[in-house]
Amino acid sequence: MNWYQWLVFLHVLGVFGFLLAHGVSVFVAFRVQREKDIHAIRALLGLSASAVMMSTFSLLLILAAGIAAGFVGNWWSFGWIWAALGVFVVVWILMSAFTGPAFRKARIAVGFTGPTTIDESVVSDKLPETLAALRPWLPTLTGGIGLLILLWLMVLKPF
Repeated sequence: MNWYQWLVFLHVLGVFGFLLAHGVSVFVAFRVQREKDIHAIRALLGLSASAVMMSTFSLLLILAAGIAAGFVGNWWSFGWIWAALGVFVVVWILMSAFTGPAFRKARIAVGFTGPTTIDESVVSDKLPETLAALRPWLPTLTGGIGLLILLWLMVLKPF
């Protein structure tokens, strides 16, 4: 096996890791809005927070292995790789803008003072509005459409 195949393997491994870890946050965003028990809400938001590190690591692996494979495979003269990189960056920015602040506000509203530390005495009176602001359909559709476009670009290499 040559370097290019290893880089593609690492790139796809990063995608699997990202989808596994990020899927946690997607399901939490949908589930937490229906939850009434504060302890369950804290547990769900804590689970999502713990998945963020794996998601970030996986995104960096996807990016690094994809860029390296682009150089080793001499793909940078083709439009599809530039389009894929652009879609990747745009979706990352949009997802960070849609979900990052909303999840941080939700965690603060239930007493998170750090990634894993909770002040049990803190519960915001605006918790229902904070949880509603997660709006899970918007980032789910954005990420899903972005993922389909990336898959199309990388598998079919249309231009």
